[in-house]
Amino acid sequence: MMGRGRTRKVEKGVLGGNLNGGLSGGCGGSLSVPSGPVFYPTEEEFKDPLEFIYKIRPEAEPYGICRIVPPASWKPPFVLDMDSFRFPTKSQAIHQLQARCAPCDPKTFRLEYNLFLEDHCGKKAKKRVVFEGEDLDLCKLFNAVKRFGGYDNVVKEKKWAEVFRFVRPGGKISECSKHVLSQLYREHLFDYEEYYCRLNKVKKKSCKRSVTSSKKCEPEVEVSSGKRRRKNKEGERIEVLKVEKQELDQICEQCSSGLHGEVMLLCDRCNKGWHIYCLSPPLKRIPPGNWYCLECLNSEKDSFGFVPGKQFTLEAFRRVADRVKKKWFGSAPTSWVQLEKKFWEIVEGSAGEVEVMYGSDLDTSVYGSGFPRQIDQRSESIEPDVWNEYCASPWNLNNLPRLQGSMLRTVHQNIAGVMVPWLYVGMPFSSFCWHFEDHCFYSMNYHHWGEPKCWYSVPGNEADAFEKVMRNSLPDLFETQPDLLFQLVTMLNPKVLQEKGVPVYSIIQEPGNFVITFPRSYHGGFNLGLNCAEAVNFAPADWLPHGGFGAELYRNYHKVPVLSHEELLCVVAKSELDSRTSTYLNKELLRIYSNEKTWRERLWKNGIIRSSPMTPRVKPDYVGTEEDPTCVICQQLLYLSAVSCNCRPSTYVCLEHWENLCECKRNKLRLLYRHSLAELSGLLVSVHKYNAVEAAGESRKDMCSEKVVALAKKVKGHHVTHLQLAEEWILKSCKILELPYSKHAYASAIEEAEQFLWAGSEMDLVREIENNLIQAKNWAKAVKDCFSKVKSWSNSRNCKTERVQMDRINELLNLKTAPCNEPSHLQLKEYQEDANILIQEINTSLSSSEYSVSDLEILYSKVVDLPIYIKESEKLKLKLSAVKVWVDDVRNCISLKAPSLVEEDMLYKLELEMLDLHIQLPEVDLLANLIRQVKSCRSRCNEILKDPICLKEVKLLLNEWEAFTVNIPELKLLKKYYGDTISWISCVDLILMNVHEREDQENVVDELTSIKSDGLLLQIQVDELPRVELELDKAQCRVKAYTVLRSQMSMDFVQQLILEAAKLQIEKEKVFADISQRHVAAVDWEDKAKQVLATRACLSSFEDILRASEHIGIIPPSLLDVKLAVSTAKDWLIKAKPFLFQDSAIMSTSNSCLQVDVLKELVLESKDLKVHLEECSLLENILKKGMEWEQDASCLLQNAEQLRNINIIGEGSTSCLVPNLERQVLLIEAAMEAGISLGLEFNMTLKLQDACSMLKWCIKALSFSTSIPSHEEVEMMLDASSNLPVVFISCALSTALTDGLSWLKKSFEVLDPNSRRQFEISNVEELLALSKRLCISFPTFIGRLQNAIENHNLWIDQVHLFYGLSCEDRSWNMLLQLKEDGISNAFSCGELEKVLYEAEKVEKWNQRCADIIKPLPAEENPLLRALIDLKNSIERSFEVYSNSKLGESTNLCMCCFSSIDDCARLTCSICKDSFHLQCAERSLEDTVLSFCRYCNFINSSKLPRSGSGFLRTGRKHLTLDKLTFLISESSDLFLWTDERRILSQIVEKALACNASLTKLVNFSLAYVSQDLNVVTQKMCIALKFLFLQAMDVGRIGDDEGNRLFELALGRHSWKIKAKKLLGSGEKPTLQQIQHHLKEGLAMNTPPEDYFAQKLTVLRNTGLQWADTAKKVSGDGGVLGLDRVFELISEGESLPVSCAKEIKLLRDRSMLYCICRRPYDQKAMIACDKCDEWYHFDCIKISSAPKVYICPACNPGFEENTSAPARATHERFSGNKLEEPQTPLRRSELRRNSQKPKSSILAGVNDMNDCLRNISSTGSLLWRNKKPFKRAARKRSQLDCLSPFYYVRDKS
Repeated sequence: MMGRGRTRKVEKGVLGGNLNGGLSGGCGGSLSVPSGPVFYPTEEEFKDPLEFIYKIRPEAEPYGICRIVPPASWKPPFVLDMDSFRFPTKSQAIHQLQARCAPCDPKTFRLEYNLFLEDHCGKKAKKRVVFEGEDLDLCKLFNAVKRFGGYDNVVKEKKWAEVFRFVRPGGKISECSKHVLSQLYREHLFDYEEYYCRLNKVKKKSCKRSVTSSKKCEPEVEVSSGKRRRKNKEGERIEVLKVEKQELDQICEQCSSGLHGEVMLLCDRCNKGWHIYCLSPPLKRIPPGNWYCLECLNSEKDSFGFVPGKQFTLEAFRRVADRVKKKWFGSAPTSWVQLEKKFWEIVEGSAGEVEVMYGSDLDTSVYGSGFPRQIDQRSESIEPDVWNEYCASPWNLNNLPRLQGSMLRTVHQNIAGVMVPWLYVGMPFSSFCWHFEDHCFYSMNYHHWGEPKCWYSVPGNEADAFEKVMRNSLPDLFETQPDLLFQLVTMLNPKVLQEKGVPVYSIIQEPGNFVITFPRSYHGGFNLGLNCAEAVNFAPADWLPHGGFGAELYRNYHKVPVLSHEELLCVVAKSELDSRTSTYLNKELLRIYSNEKTWRERLWKNGIIRSSPMTPRVKPDYVGTEEDPTCVICQQLLYLSAVSCNCRPSTYVCLEHWENLCECKRNKLRLLYRHSLAELSGLLVSVHKYNAVEAAGESRKDMCSEKVVALAKKVKGHHVTHLQLAEEWILKSCKILELPYSKHAYASAIEEAEQFLWAGSEMDLVREIENNLIQAKNWAKAVKDCFSKVKSWSNSRNCKTERVQMDRINELLNLKTAPCNEPSHLQLKEYQEDANILIQEINTSLSSSEYSVSDLEILYSKVVDLPIYIKESEKLKLKLSAVKVWVDDVRNCISLKAPSLVEEDMLYKLELEMLDLHIQLPEVDLLANLIRQVKSCRSRCNEILKDPICLKEVKLLLNEWEAFTVNIPELKLLKKYYGDTISWISCVDLILMNVHEREDQENVVDELTSIKSDGLLLQIQVDELPRVELELDKAQCRVKAYTVLRSQMSMDFVQQLILEAAKLQIEKEKVFADISQRHVAAVDWEDKAKQVLATRACLSSFEDILRASEHIGIIPPSLLDVKLAVSTAKDWLIKAKPFLFQDSAIMSTSNSCLQVDVLKELVLESKDLKVHLEECSLLENILKKGMEWEQDASCLLQNAEQLRNINIIGEGSTSCLVPNLERQVLLIEAAMEAGISLGLEFNMTLKLQDACSMLKWCIKALSFSTSIPSHEEVEMMLDASSNLPVVFISCALSTALTDGLSWLKKSFEVLDPNSRRQFEISNVEELLALSKRLCISFPTFIGRLQNAIENHNLWIDQVHLFYGLSCEDRSWNMLLQLKEDGISNAFSCGELEKVLYEAEKVEKWNQRCADIIKPLPAEENPLLRALIDLKNSIERSFEVYSNSKLGESTNLCMCCFSSIDDCARLTCSICKDSFHLQCAERSLEDTVLSFCRYCNFINSSKLPRSGSGFLRTGRKHLTLDKLTFLISESSDLFLWTDERRILSQIVEKALACNASLTKLVNFSLAYVSQDLNVVTQKMCIALKFLFLQAMDVGRIGDDEGNRLFELALGRHSWKIKAKKLLGSGEKPTLQQIQHHLKEGLAMNTPPEDYFAQKLTVLRNTGLQWADTAKKVSGDGGVLGLDRVFELISEGESLPVSCAKEIKLLRDRSMLYCICRRPYDQKAMIACDKCDEWYHFDCIKISSAPKVYICPACNPGFEENTSAPARATHERFSGNKLEEPQTPLRRSELRRNSQKPKSSILAGVNDMNDCLRNISSTGSLLWRNKKPFKRAARKRSQLDCLSPFYYVRDKS
């Protein structure tokens, strides 16, 4: 009978935790989840884990999980160092494991939502949707509603509170907020939800096919861009890429291929592409509607996962765990049921945010395992036997995966978590989420230590139902993360699974327990506290079918597997199997065989005929030794087969995705296979032998049934089978083998065979022939290579060329039959025969001794000339070199002459080499003679060493062999012995000289001891050793004697020393005589001490004899007894002193009483004293009085106990009990005073104090029934009750009083107005009901509670009456009154929440209104007063506007806007409005013609920089949009307030005012005529209207209105300025006109405006003339002076001022020098008399002289100067002057008279020119020129008379 035998039924029932926080022994489930099974194996069953699990599997697997409790003897040590262990953690947000939003990207949602609104609703989405004053995330709201089943289901099941938690985590939920959220969803998202659901249904039911489907749906392509839409004939639209092969405009993000564009799916947001077969999971068809990739659907901001945290030590982690537990449960004990309940509250998001740390997935190969391992260092605290036992235990998780019978034992790599355990260090609430193991493995978890772990499990057969419920419960998460269950970050309450019919079971794992999870069993759970566990996967034989399912699951989701399932099956099939393993393995192998056969045949049918085997494994008996490539589509490991193409060399796909590899022709693709179908079939056959006969028969039947269908395809118009093609190839290949070798024919045949090699055993003959072809091909190639090398070497004899190995030639030519007909192999055979003859000669020479050295050298020269390398040549070469080396070594040994240079081993080595060489040499005899001498010497040395060595014999031997050249070890050893002995003898003689006279006998002892030990080690006998030993004994005795004299020693030691000295015959020495005298004195003292001890003398006698012992120098035997007796007596007196002097001053200052127990011990100790003391009797009397007091105290405690157990019932009992309690308190206090007076500390004292304090507490508590205590007093009493002794807490009286005080505290809390909202009316009623069960009555508080209930109900009636009123009848004051009454009188209820919520809404609205209005501080309701002022201001300004529009006067001052009745006034001459004189700041004398400030401003051409900023009075200008927004917000209020009514009126009036203002502004902007009075009147009205508002409370308007008004003001000012510019007497400058036109253009002044047109004409005229003037001023004198003067006159008559250009023209008309040219950049000099300027070139000078006088001022100057230019001469010849050309403009032509005369205007061109003489003609030229210059100088005086300048002709 199995030890697990019975699964305990109690462990499948309802379970709970105990009160002290621990777990009951059989707990295994939660309160509502049934428990999984628990098994208790026996010692025998526990030996084999896999066998035990196999036996319990039928019973445990339906639960998906089980717990195993090991036998009591199995207690493995936890080997990690708890102090130094440090590990990383992960941060877990527990509140988001279930209740979290999907990581939906709001941009993608907004894009899809906007498209829906535009396409289906014809509108645009609002920019923002506000909820509770913040923007509402519609994406989160939509996903939250989708999570709970859609809008209808949320409304039906009232799930808006849960939706609210998603939208506003941590926000306060109210009925109003839920209602508003529902309405917002209904308004914005309800239609989108219907569209979304319809689209999903279309996706599920759509029968649309892809491009490669039937012709019916063959698409018609509409080309628009790189990304296109396609329509099929059914009118459906799909997205594809361009179809041109050359243009790969999109690359798949998964497989990195741009091919197969017809099935490329593009994301509608990011435009990235994926093949539909590359998606995870893949799609069969292109979905309808818009499609978004997972990157665009998921938001990085909202993505969820376990974030890596910091590293912890175990102690630091424990502190964090304690803080977490204390935060949620305090310091009180907690049951695991409470922990479980709180955990699921947190997970569902109803308990707040919780973040914990979890040390999960810790690789034990890095951080260490909790189990012992052979690779670890054993701790000293663990016994070796225990360590070895658990290292080898099969239940050690490090050993479990590799046990016999485990499918994982063949896995080579250490896969963390699978082959290598993972360690887990948890804290409260740290979780492991729903998942099943990789590859559907089993898992085993062992709990090392700590708090339990709670597990939940769903059986593997219910996995599909579990996944369905998860997808339906969390649809939004699965939509954005289809592989959510692979991520291990999601939990779902087991209650939800149970409600949907999915079975769930639970397990509580305690320390020392194992938990097993079964394949495909979804499991999860959490930790109940700090703990440490370890887990690993394992895979028994029954796992194999589940492993196949797991591999398919990885394939479907495109996940990379942990290991190759196919490789594991093949490797296991090759190993030793048992019948159980073979049963499961056979089915799995048959499945993969069938799948592989089907797909290989399908590839062959589709034209993929090229194939090749994969590279074989280096270690085929292990899994994972080499890395397999993965399919780029499904990411699966390609172990058995793959498909590749040369166009993508490093890319592979599995057989299922061969069509997705590339777009090459199919004959370009290649099948790669590791095993042929025949080899796979052989594996199946090998597995069959382990099966039962029936199973084997069924398998063979299955395989045979598959062979019936012949594999065939259509080739060249007719069908042909695979076998037929193979037969044709066989016939063809046989013919090829018979013909002469042809490289091309062989290669072609081998390539054709590739399409058959992958097949089954029917192709064995093909494989055989193909193998023959390959062997023949390789043989022929090798023969050709060898022959060509032999020929090449024979011809060139190049040493660098490698010769052919003889072994290689033998390997090729020693075959029985040649594989093929290759002619060159006969020629190669001739070379082989020559080499064999030479090999025989070498072997003969090496084995015979008849050959000489010369014969060997001749033979070696033949070997060197041979073209084939033979390995025997090396032996010959070695022998030759060895002989030469030997001869050299022998000659060297014989030639040496110095002693001991030749080593003996060298001679024997040469002797052995001589025997091996087998050759006669003359050096052999010389070596033999030397060896004989060595043996002779060694024999003599050995004879001496055998017997005791004599010093004389050694000396004779050493003298004889002193000069021998060979180093003999024995001879060398004797030399060493002899030297050591001689040295030792000389040391002894030196030390023994006068040794007895030395005082440092300690040094003598050390020296003699060292000499003695050295003498004992000598190998040669010496006579001096006994003498040394005797002297050593004497020296040691003297050392002891000196020690006795220097310090006190015992009497026995001294007696022994005296006897020892006598024995050594040294007793007469002085030191020993002194010791004898001390010994006599010590014996006399010992007799006296024994007498004192025997008579129990007084303390003084003992002290006298102790003083006598100080002068003896020897320690007598009784000295210690005497000292002990004295010290014991003195210690006793010190301890007894407090008891003996209680009445003294010392006792009065003591702060503590004396212990009675101490007194008792002192009395007992006094009887054992050896000294007589009188204080002993005094202590006995004190002890007697203390015992009598304790008896009295015991009686009082008994009386107090009786009072504590009295039951209180009714008020009468209370009144009788109090006097008894008070009387007992008085008696106890009196007894306590009596005890204190004794000065002793009694144990009864504390008990009396506790009893007294407890009775006083009871008296105080009983007084509360007749008086009214305060809340603080009640709390103080309750706090005091917790400090009462434990023995008193459980008594009847204290229990009744504590219950009463607790009731009073609760009553105070309920009646407190500040905390009343925390309680409901039901709580008050329960409190009243509880008062009836109390033993003590509190009538006052009962009455107050009843009044509170009545007040609450009365307030509820008032609320219902208030809500019964219409919206208009409800007032703010009524609501405020209800709020105040509710806060003070009402308990927590829906009505109170509603009133507070409505009041809060109104207050928030008022606050927002105040934030916008900004009212001035006032005593009462400043907002209402500000609104009334604002309303009055608007009405007054509108009245002014209306009167001004009608031309009627108002009775208001237009400055201060107050009445002007009976006041001195002033009337504007333009607008006729009135003003106060003091406001206008005018006197009556100035009132004849006056203008108001508005008219002045409007008619002024100077506009402030701020536009209408002069209207700002420091008050806030209100925008109409904000007020309108406030009105829209007030629609949510359920009552009308005065502020709301007035604000509505303000907005209505403001809209009318702004409309009127806009009308005036628009008229002004559209006006383009010359008359500005009309616009001035309109703008003046608008200005007064605005200024009136600004003066009162600030203007109400919008930004657009302000902008238009400022624009109108600016344009009007611009027109006034333009009018002034055009009408002023002074000409405007061209720059002024251009600047003004630029300002008008900036104000968007229309081109048809009168003033704009006038200014434009002026600008064009002026610019035209100015351009001409600039050209003339820079023409270099081309234009004549008359035309220049005409142009100046024209410019001066223009209506535009062009002064700058006129100045340039006048400068242009000024002439210089004799050449009469205007100023240019040439060098010039001025005359020092006439101040005229001349060019250097014209007067022919190269540098400026200090003084220069021109020829015109000095006409008689006839010195040689340069003649004038010929052209100048011609111009002035004949007394006729030609008019010079117009000069260039010059900025500054005249210089100041104070400047130096030699000033130079420009640089000199040539400084080396010399001055030349001037002719008479030149002199005449200067005389004729001068009058012109003088006339030119007077031109400035004539400018005022005429614009022209005339040159006077003087003849």
